[in-house]
Amino acid sequence: MRFLTRRPILLGLISGLLLDLPFPIAGPMPPWRAAFAWIALVPLFYGLLQECSVEAPRYLRRSALAGHACGVLWYVLNCYWIYDTMHIYGNVPGPGSVGILVLYSLVLGLYFALFAWLIALCRKRFRTCTVPLLLAPFFWAAIEVAASRITSVPWDQLGYSQVDNFLLTKLAPVTGVYGISFVLVAGNALLTAAFLGRSIHTKLRIGTGTVLLILLLQAGSFIPPKSEPTSDFAVLLQPNLDVGVPNLWAGPEWDENAAHILELSRRYCAPAYNGMPSPQKQMFFSDCLQQHSTPGLVAWPEAPSPFRSDDPRFIVLMHDIATTNHAPVVAGAIGRDQTGEYNSAVVAAPDGDIIGRYDKIHLVPFGEFVPYRNVFFFAKHLTQQVSDFNRGTYRKVFRANGHYFGVFICYESIFADEVRQFAVHGAQVFVNISDDGWYGDTSAPWQHLNMARMRAIENHRWVLRDTNNGVTTAIDPEGRVTLSAPRHVNTSLAVRYGYEDDLTYYSRHGDVFAYLCGIISVGAIAIALRSSRKRQVS
Repeated sequence: MRFLTRRPILLGLISGLLLDLPFPIAGPMPPWRAAFAWIALVPLFYGLLQECSVEAPRYLRRSALAGHACGVLWYVLNCYWIYDTMHIYGNVPGPGSVGILVLYSLVLGLYFALFAWLIALCRKRFRTCTVPLLLAPFFWAAIEVAASRITSVPWDQLGYSQVDNFLLTKLAPVTGVYGISFVLVAGNALLTAAFLGRSIHTKLRIGTGTVLLILLLQAGSFIPPKSEPTSDFAVLLQPNLDVGVPNLWAGPEWDENAAHILELSRRYCAPAYNGMPSPQKQMFFSDCLQQHSTPGLVAWPEAPSPFRSDDPRFIVLMHDIATTNHAPVVAGAIGRDQTGEYNSAVVAAPDGDIIGRYDKIHLVPFGEFVPYRNVFFFAKHLTQQVSDFNRGTYRKVFRANGHYFGVFICYESIFADEVRQFAVHGAQVFVNISDDGWYGDTSAPWQHLNMARMRAIENHRWVLRDTNNGVTTAIDPEGRVTLSAPRHVNTSLAVRYGYEDDLTYYSRHGDVFAYLCGIISVGAIAIALRSSRKRQVS
């Protein structure tokens, strides 16, 4: 043990490994693995706060390096799918794809380095382990919200590990995902305090109390909430188009595909899974919905189809789907006008008229645009068939059949403060269209799904998630996956859902909790630096 405590970088690497366990690795995550989130940071904390570490030379620098090692390893393990995406679909050679993954991890790992440096700073300045452990949850939440603003990659923040914990997720409608991260880091800090206790009695008291508290909170992963009421059903189309080839649909191919899409939109009865899709589960035919009223919505996902908003054939297809089903239609397409091209969702009313278009605001770097093109001149688009997209400017909400719905596209689902604005603008249900085909059979589709589930919880809204190749599903306001289509299958899914009018505290006010953590963190850092200057003067 002494070998490790004298080398906080090794303990940081152990934490990086443990941090990957409470997140999806290659498929749906079993609920018991979420418990690793309560202990993952303990090795890092222990390495940073031990007396022998504090007394070692260059303590602050060594602590930052330990945090960076933790962060880099975690990002490599958690986002390994970047290699597949860049190599298989971006045509980047293997070594270059590895380099992109490593560079991505090195940059984002700096947030972990900052976190560890702050913990070490407080340990050194206040000369106690208590203050840095008390401040750790505030530092973590503040850095998470800073990361979502500065580098705009809030992927798999710690709180997402508890999306199946229906006790802890009660925090999300107030604090957003940041409140869950806060509690998890506090649990890690309490366990570390038990290990660092000066007497066996102190260790036992703190340790026993913390373990009991963690067991109580983690029990929420095994206590399902009550079912949410439904009042309507939607038909979600899953075309399973190959993202690696151009889908031009030239000549009669367009008519064949259009007829198939129209047929799928009328198919209210198809094999589906109860909950998450899994080969170990038995598929079943959900009660066929033909006997019920017409759909509340028909959706076509973001997909590599030749749909263009100004193409007369596409407009006719939208009209046919809407009038055949007597329902509004949301369809992913490339929006075109005199200002350029957009990644869009085109909306048709039940009478077939186009009533509007939502243009994606938060674009994917190197997928939908190349930032700093003069610097990254060598970068290729993952979406090879399109040029740079323009950004949308407004989060529109659409009204049809007396109800309001908001549409967000793919990557936008990971930005909590942006998605909540649809609820503020009146959306009673969210529609999330996405193409996760770029991820292949990696952890990313499941991670992406869990982040969309958190948006449902934060805003107390149903989310109709329609994807190109899975996971296509309906998510209830408690974050549960209610019914899902099999992945990598050309099919449709008829799902029940409801409309919600209430606004949660998070919907109304956004990241207030995280900003409060930031203010407290800045104040603590100022006090620590001021006390350091006073000592130097004296």
